Amino acid sequence: RGSRTTTTSATLILVVDDEVYVRDLLRRVLERRGHEVAVAHDGAEALAMIDDETYGLVLTDVVMPGIDGFELLRRVKASHPDVRVIVLTGYARKQSISDFLLYGADEYLSKTLETKTLLDSVERISVERPLHSAPRRQPS
Repeated sequence: RGSRTTTTSATLILVVDDEVYVRDLLRRVLERRGHEVAVAHDGAEALAMIDDETYGLVLTDVVMPGIDGFELLRRVKASHPDVRVIVLTGYARKQSISDFLLYGADEYLSKTLETKTLLDSVERISVERPLHSAPRRQPS
């Protein structure tokens, strides 16, 4: 199941994208800022990981096989309403943006964004409502 890189930060972020390049790029950028990052390759894997761990923030792509970003957002907000979600996509339409915000997305960003825009959004969201972190489950 997904992979995770541990750093000294208490903020655990889940990056969900079916494109390996995008997943790895986001992971590296966030780790450099001191965040602990886990990655999932699709919505189904992300949901399983969210049931096993406490995440403060989920960064998700929209277009993915199986459970897409919209369905992932809906399920995360239904079962874990305190988890913040930033939706990333290359296919922004006015209707989809309002739908994502209606279902509880904290931010909606284009994949063409600059790294600074992403980091500014993560920081702003964590200042507005600090990203919580729970004690990590110990492996059995």
